[in-house]
Amino acid sequence: MNPSAWDYIRKAFNARPIGMFIPPNWIGLGVFGLLGILNPGFWLVGFGLELGYLGVLGTNERFQRFVGASQQVLTRKQWQARVDLLVAQLTSEDQQRYRKLEARCRALLEQQQQLLTAPMQALQAQNEGLGRLLWLYLRLLSTRQAINRLLLGQGSQDASQNLEERIGQLKAKLNEQLSEDLRKSYAGQVEIMEQRLERRKEAKEKLAFLDAELTRIQEQVELVREQAVLTADPVTISQRVDQITTTLGSTSQWVTDQQKIYGAVEDLMSEPPAVKLTTDE
Repeated sequence: MNPSAWDYIRKAFNARPIGMFIPPNWIGLGVFGLLGILNPGFWLVGFGLELGYLGVLGTNERFQRFVGASQQVLTRKQWQARVDLLVAQLTSEDQQRYRKLEARCRALLEQQQQLLTAPMQALQAQNEGLGRLLWLYLRLLSTRQAINRLLLGQGSQDASQNLEERIGQLKAKLNEQLSEDLRKSYAGQVEIMEQRLERRKEAKEKLAFLDAELTRIQEQVELVREQAVLTADPVTISQRVDQITTTLGSTSQWVTDQQKIYGAVEDLMSEPPAVKLTTDE
């Protein structure tokens, strides 16, 4: 997100050159504030000078570029900290799986950066595209863990078989001579357990889909790495990464829907800036 006019003014108000502990603007305000006690006219002069200072510095293109770059770095670091927190909430096996894919993406970028003729714009596009792939990969892992947690919370691994057995027993009782109230109670239990059984089947199908999509992303990254070895054109690689992220658009929406159902971490519900794979100094 680009800085607003208010961001530029706020930064200009607190701007200080390297080596100064106090912004010079504060010093000026303090001086005119004290002089105004002796002569209120200095307050009016100070107000005019302050408006002029903020207007000149806040609209300076070089200063605006500095503010924009600083805000991007801060936003990127904040998102990276959130990503690291989410990764830490995964199982140790999934953490290793995520870090392994992240390392493969970093290796791909480093390989492209070694090409002295690689356009900076193409490298930036690869950076952002691979970052989006990693973000989707993390969301898939988190969603799968949420579904697994739900299934484990419903009982042992053979819970589905137990449900089927209980449904069979209740249906057998419904063939007996029962009072109307008891028959309604048994029938209600059967309906509820059949719904539970159906939900468990749906959850297992979703787990299978998640595993397939996780593997697909891994294979896509490996394919791009192999293509990068065969071609020395970073632009072509960037286009390939964009194509991959586009084809995974429906998967991203599916994950969002599932996270709403299974109550995944709120941080995963919104789409952040592309996760950066390079470190900004």
